[in-house]
Amino acid sequence: MPTTNPLGAQLYTLRDYPADRTARFAALAAAGYGAVEQPRDDSVPAEQLRAELDAAGLTVSSIHAKPAEGFAEAVATARALGTDTVIQSIGNRDVWTDVDAVRGYARELGELSRRLADEGIRFGYHNHQFELAELEGRTALEIFADELPAGMILEIDTYWAAVGGQDVPTLLDRLGDRVRLLHLKDGPARDSVAPMTALGAGTLPVADIIAACPSAEWHIVELDACATDVLSALVDSADWLFDNGLADRNVTA
Repeated sequence: MPTTNPLGAQLYTLRDYPADRTARFAALAAAGYGAVEQPRDDSVPAEQLRAELDAAGLTVSSIHAKPAEGFAEAVATARALGTDTVIQSIGNRDVWTDVDAVRGYARELGELSRRLADEGIRFGYHNHQFELAELEGRTALEIFADELPAGMILEIDTYWAAVGGQDVPTLLDRLGDRVRLLHLKDGPARDSVAPMTALGAGTLPVADIIAACPSAEWHIVELDACATDVLSALVDSADWLFDNGLADRNVTA
């Protein structure tokens, strides 16, 4: 299990930020982030991005991709960025209301996981709120997780789990140590429209969420939409975590 609490930032948060990437990365490192998570975005060559991150002292915790739509590309991007973890960024929205469909989808992604493992790449799944539909007294996400091969992991988006009606610490406890990455967010957690906030300024019990998942290797801050300056919100989120003893500064692995 992790002995530190390394902090990453999902670069999707800064997709519309006007500053150049060099300035963004320097600001993240100065705020205490040790890594970034790359979204599904091929607008910047991976080798160039890696050089810019290296210059800022940042590593790459993981990348978001859809290996079923570009297996070789996902492997090449992960290798170029120096990470061994590929996360399915969004799943098939149509399967989560039927138990057999959920299990079939898990087997489909499980096969991708085995293929990626042969390439030295770990595969994971990232949830939104629709995977939290209740099926036969459990969430569809838990049924899905039970069907996955041993080497496949979960990246739990704690905000969307809350929007999906879950007590997030309890959900994390049920999912157990398959959860290896956490997306930390805060805000009203009512729906997909209300803007998010810096950590500690919303309604989520972030400290309890972190405590409920000792298996998490990375805590990754992401704000899908924010009513304030997003870079300031990322800095404020890091400060809140550090001030509360919930993260360690500039941990890169």
